[in-house]
Amino acid sequence: MENKLYIGNLSYDVDDSTLQHQFAEYGTVNSAKVVIDRESGRSKGFGFVEMSSANEAQTAIDGMNGKSVGGRALTVNVARPMEKRSGGGYQNGGGRY
Repeated sequence: MENKLYIGNLSYDVDDSTLQHQFAEYGTVNSAKVVIDRESGRSKGFGFVEMSSANEAQTAIDGMNGKSVGGRALTVNVARPMEKRSGGGYQNGGGRY
């Protein structure tokens, strides 16, 4: 099992330190990061926590998944690798004519 966790359904008031504090109860938190929208500067409502071991990660999943934080029930599971996204935009490097 991996020790990096996906945390979904976060309240927009939750920041990195709040996230770290919530998960520290279940072990050593190596990092905690709430994903922020570049344009608005607001939380996107999800983040990632890296625990120091797979055991601690499983304990955190068991303890935090479904727990209400900031009035919202968290979704906590093992983070999956980021999927490759297509480039989008114009094909073949073309632009408007």
